[in-house]
Amino acid sequence: MSDIQTNISAGDVDHADGHPGDVILRTEKLTKHYGGVHALVDCDFEIRKGEHVAIMGDNGAGKSTFVRQITAVEQKTSGRIWFDGAYRDFNGPLEAREAGIETVFQNLALADHLDVPDNLFLGREKTLFNLGPFSILDYRGMREATMAGLQKTGVKIPNIRNTIQYMSGGQRQCVAIARTATFHSKLTIMDEPTAALGVQETAQVENIIRTLKEQGEPLILISHNMRQVMELCDRIVVWRRGRVCANLNVAETTGEEVVAYITGAKTQPEYASAA
Repeated sequence: MSDIQTNISAGDVDHADGHPGDVILRTEKLTKHYGGVHALVDCDFEIRKGEHVAIMGDNGAGKSTFVRQITAVEQKTSGRIWFDGAYRDFNGPLEAREAGIETVFQNLALADHLDVPDNLFLGREKTLFNLGPFSILDYRGMREATMAGLQKTGVKIPNIRNTIQYMSGGQRQCVAIARTATFHSKLTIMDEPTAALGVQETAQVENIIRTLKEQGEPLILISHNMRQVMELCDRIVVWRRGRVCANLNVAETTGEEVVAYITGAKTQPEYASAA
């Protein structure tokens, strides 16, 4: 891997509310400018191992921009990203993925003409023999790993050899989520995973998120669904106009209070510049 990484001491991430080694991801003054547009400004964020954190805010608040920076889909303007014990400067999403960050984007990034195993292993196929362009793929190994990933998340796909184009929206979303479980990610990010799904399909995705929680896997959930966030997450970080404006424990807040922070009617003192 060619990303820049610098090991840091415990003192660099010491917090009164937990052991520093529990932090899996931390950003420091993360900023992204598109010309004169400041889409993300001085964002400090962290998530601990086993924690589920929701990111909320109006459209254009900077939520998806934040995800694109930490996954290196885009290159940040400034700031630092700390992941799994080191400061990181990923050159692209492949490096972020290899480090252990798996992301389910809104567009799912699935290939309609391929079946489930081929989609899960797209770009990282298992091979029996590496002979350059004539390498022999390990189809059996990929199918077995696919079944293990589906079982881990509780996803039920009747026939994994069916191509994605013939699956429902919920099944497609579940395949994208199962892809993250198959590769033992250190951090899973879901960007509006149920936005276009019906009630039953939404319930299936939410059950997968609960399963990940039971297994102690950290997750960042971007969602506009207040009920979903309050039921599935430990904390809510609110974005407004490209800045973090609130950091709330779910057990100590209400939906009405979260909405007040989203609309700007209320701001935590330490984030007053985001108002």
